Amino acid sequence: MTTSSLIETTADQATSLQRRYGFEMPAQGPWNEHLALLLSHRSVRGYRPDALPEGTLTMLMAAAQSAATSSNLQSWSVIAVTDPAKKAAFAEIASGQKHIEQCPLFLVWLADLSRHHRMAAQENVTLEVLPLTESFLVAAIDAGLAAQNATVAAESIGLSTVYIGALRNDPEKVSELLELPAGCMAVFGLCVGYAAEQSAGEVKPRLPQETVLFHETYQITGEQDMRKAYDARMATFSKRHEMQHDSWTQRVIRRLRTTETIRKRALLSSILVKLGFPMK
Repeated sequence: MTTSSLIETTADQATSLQRRYGFEMPAQGPWNEHLALLLSHRSVRGYRPDALPEGTLTMLMAAAQSAATSSNLQSWSVIAVTDPAKKAAFAEIASGQKHIEQCPLFLVWLADLSRHHRMAAQENVTLEVLPLTESFLVAAIDAGLAAQNATVAAESIGLSTVYIGALRNDPEKVSELLELPAGCMAVFGLCVGYAAEQSAGEVKPRLPQETVLFHETYQITGEQDMRKAYDARMATFSKRHEMQHDSWTQRVIRRLRTTETIRKRALLSSILVKLGFPMK
């Protein structure tokens, strides 16, 4: 682990909480280096070309396969991509995200029911649950859980990551590039590598816990005031990093106001059917 990474992941509790929420919070509850690592997470969008240590992919996958999986169905797969031409194609699909080309390892995480389809054919049985929307949801959740385990594992050894949901801009093209079978879809990508200088960034503040954590029943009391306070923190964060100077509210509205912002993702339900997910 690099010196800078070590400093980040061994920060004291109060400092880690202040970075994550954007305001001072008293230290509270249990604390250890693993929690410090989790609270230090940030997305990195610039990578050095340095090769990863030998055996890195094997250990990231071991961590991924140690994640929870619904009924042990293991309805996910991952494709490791290092070919520059293929990474360039993915970068284009993802609206020109150059970090996909820069990172030495790009992982494409798949909701994968194709293995179960092949099992059913080989065992000559009908799996009535397989075509249901529930099965796709399980596969997508399984992929997300596995990827997050891999992300934490990568960060624990000094590597950086960023998720690429924009692969869903054109799921059919991604499927073609990866030669995916029916019943298999790329749900997101993950860049893995060493952060380039000036690209490590800063921990981005999140909504206050009271906005997302409720007890016994869902609550919206005080939500608007908390959102406005968070907007102010995010506007300051954006200005500090020379990003577009707007609030979280403005970003959400801009992102969700029109389907043009998500390209073919607006057609995902019909695309899933084409890719072999009946979604009944």
